[in-house]
Amino acid sequence: MEENKTTIAEKTVKTGITFGSALAMVISYTTWKSVWWAIFHGLLSWVYVIYFVLRY
Repeated sequence: MEENKTTIAEKTVKTGITFGSALAMVISYTTWKSVWWAIFHGLLSWVYVIYFVLRY
């Protein structure tokens, strides 16, 4: 039973990181119209998303 919980948690974390990166890149590109900023903000992932929500 513990092994199943671990597998579900690992998949959830990977999905969350991927979604956070994609969301950060879309927000960044829409705001700044720059691929380089989008890549940079994608690396920051949820940090940039949270910053954007609080700032704007």
